[in-house]
Amino acid sequence: MRLLLLTFLLLGQWVAFGQTGLKKPDFSHKVIEAIGDLNKDGLPDKVIVSQDTLQEQAPYRLQIFFKDPKGRYNLIATSTKIIAPQYPDGREGYETGNRFSEVTIKNGVVSVGFELLRGHYVHKFRFQNGNFELIGFSKVASDGRGVMETIDFNLSTGIRIEKAERYDTDQLISTQKKKILIRPLPRLQEVVPMENGLY
Repeated sequence: MRLLLLTFLLLGQWVAFGQTGLKKPDFSHKVIEAIGDLNKDGLPDKVIVSQDTLQEQAPYRLQIFFKDPKGRYNLIATSTKIIAPQYPDGREGYETGNRFSEVTIKNGVVSVGFELLRGHYVHKFRFQNGNFELIGFSKVASDGRGVMETIDFNLSTGIRIEKAERYDTDQLISTQKKKILIRPLPRLQEVVPMENGLY
């Protein structure tokens, strides 16, 4: 009888262990929602950022929905890459310093904003060519020693402007203007912030 009971207990633990490995993400905690027309049809579309607070890394998911004339919201795009997890190395590890701050809709553009330890950056997406494409990136960051660096990259035109100036005297230290064409434009689902030196 004891052997049978022990066998059931071990089998139950094995099944439970196997199910935890197969656990699907649960993005049930809504972090923020933004409303605005994204496809120029006069209807209020929406962007929802949600988080899986049960997972060790607490990942985020961004979803974009178009509203149809019947009042239904249809999922158009999803990304779990554009916003880094809150705890990339687990809850006991260190945070990266790149913290999600907001998502907004203005003039048909979705802006996803992030805070840095000493600054912030924003990715801008527009619905075109059947997808949400990255059309802009901007960043402002301090080196902590009096110098503010700014980047403004218009991916639609390819114009990238980088500046460095002292914020205590407003003295311009350097400025660079380059043309960097990226074609096709990166899609929302593909963009991983700060993965490369451009955006």
